[in-house]
Amino acid sequence: MDEKLLLLINREWTSPVLDKIMAAASSFDAWLPLFVVLILVVFWRGGFRARAFLVTMGLIVGINDGIVAHILKHEVDRPRPHQSHNDVRIVELAKARPRCAALFKPVEVRMSRAELSDVQGRSFPSGHTINTMSVALVAVAFYGARGAWAFVIAGCVAYSRIYTGSHWPSDVLTTIPLAFGATLLWLALGNWLWQRYGARFLPRVHVRNPLLFSA
Repeated sequence: MDEKLLLLINREWTSPVLDKIMAAASSFDAWLPLFVVLILVVFWRGGFRARAFLVTMGLIVGINDGIVAHILKHEVDRPRPHQSHNDVRIVELAKARPRCAALFKPVEVRMSRAELSDVQGRSFPSGHTINTMSVALVAVAFYGARGAWAFVIAGCVAYSRIYTGSHWPSDVLTTIPLAFGATLLWLALGNWLWQRYGARFLPRVHVRNPLLFSA
């Protein structure tokens, strides 16, 4: 079932337009300059909630990606579809410097040739999925229904990882509850820390903002 769904998404439900969208959605490095600018603007112009959102988001993504996902990838050691199977479409942005210039170039599409002899499996969990789903959940915690639009982006990124041949559907589907569970745990811990220590270290800020997030 996993393989059938992968081949449907990766090889049947495709188009040149989707190739471009999915390759762009999977390429965080191409969007890095925009991310940096947005973060700097929010820190400069934003209030407590916006800055607290960015700090909380950064910490949670760092833990979920750098620790949780990193450990699981090495322990599970599952090969990616394009590593274990022939003729999986590998859809990527073209190489370009600066990297963001690749967004304006034709997408590269090639068929995989499996070479399992020296493969280091990194298919589970999906780092892109755990990161974007974590960000979306943090956005909802801080902004309520207004932050729910982030799940549209997270869903697109998660789907793109299957479309581009980078992950099995089961990798993505099981990563979503993993992201939710871990993120909710860190949000609860962050809220407890703010309630317990916020007034001690940032008394004026804590008086004006007794709640870390409102949703």
